[in-house]
Amino acid sequence: MKRSVIIQGSSRSHGDTSKIVNYIATNNNIDVVDLYTKNIGHYDYDYKNEGDDFIGLITHIVETYDTIIFATPVYWYSMSGILKVFFDRISDLIRIHKDTGRKLRGKNMAMISCSNHDDLKKGFSMPFVESANYLSMLYLGDIHTYIESDTINNEVKLRIDKFIKTISNAI
Repeated sequence: MKRSVIIQGSSRSHGDTSKIVNYIATNNNIDVVDLYTKNIGHYDYDYKNEGDDFIGLITHIVETYDTIIFATPVYWYSMSGILKVFFDRISDLIRIHKDTGRKLRGKNMAMISCSNHDDLKKGFSMPFVESANYLSMLYLGDIHTYIESDTINNEVKLRIDKFIKTISNAI
């Protein structure tokens, strides 16, 4: 059975991005990992952070899930810092934990961005697309969502539902 996880990379566990994540996860039986609740240090060449949560978390993810969906708010026209740190730490899987890194090959990746307006700048998805390519993962696509007046409007819900239906063979 195919299993999917949403990795939420927001500086607020219960902010706008989580509203989108919860809508998707609840309606599609998808697990959620909230990076804000994890202790994941910045990448360093000396691997001084080997005792943090990253290796245990990524090992669980690669051994449990077929599809990894990254969810991030748009911070200064880019992914959140928390999610960027997570992506940087994938370097540990290339340099040190190579067997775990190889298990990403053939897995699926998608991305959900969230802001307060329907105004995502061109190129936002490039780090996700290129990371999937580099790691030999299949990039399923991405969707931009937005929250207005603290709610998900019907247009955004339809957009989300259409996106999930498009990638449903993988989740």
